[in-house]
Amino acid sequence: MKLYMVPLAPNPTKVMLYIAERAELGVEMGIEEVVVNTVKRRNREPAHLARNPFGTLPVLELDDGSYLVESLAIIEYLEDEFPEDALLGDTPKMRGTARDVERIVDLRVAGPMGLYGHAKNSPLGIPPDPEKAAKMEANLQTPLDYLEHLLSDGRPLLLGDRVSIADCTLQASLQFLRYVEADLFGERPLLRSWDARYRERPAAQTVLRW
Repeated sequence: MKLYMVPLAPNPTKVMLYIAERAELGVEMGIEEVVVNTVKRRNREPAHLARNPFGTLPVLELDDGSYLVESLAIIEYLEDEFPEDALLGDTPKMRGTARDVERIVDLRVAGPMGLYGHAKNSPLGIPPDPEKAAKMEANLQTPLDYLEHLLSDGRPLLLGDRVSIADCTLQASLQFLRYVEADLFGERPLLRSWDARYRERPAAQTVLRW
């Protein structure tokens, strides 16, 4: 299999962190990583559009030559393909909770963070938009409070003692914010401690660049 990706971008980074976390658990998937340079618009060239007509990343090329183009679908495919030590958990409740928190992080935190970063200091050259940035920052307050509350029982990671897809999703977006020199955590010491703790993980050390 091949993972077409670009470093720094949140969705590819989420999948890369997931793969690295599974590797730390002893699950080797044999996935080759292939960089597609979005700054040079390689993602809009015919070769990539043949893999994914939307031109986005990541893309997972399966052994039969077919493709998956959504980050969560890629992760869930890998959970099914390599079920030993899967991150979603062993019971319906564990899997349901893991999916619930990941969706909250992705839709209510990661998405607005990405829009905020591009509105403040886009690496793609998008003009600053202070009004949009302020709106995204306001939208983030409730979901960030939710995550701070999750950590209030002393758990080291978002779902407890074991790493989850939600941890990968959140950290992928935080790397992007660090790159654009933005900070949205405010007075949330538990999230700040989680961030520092996660970045010390061996998997994070192999993937994160900022």
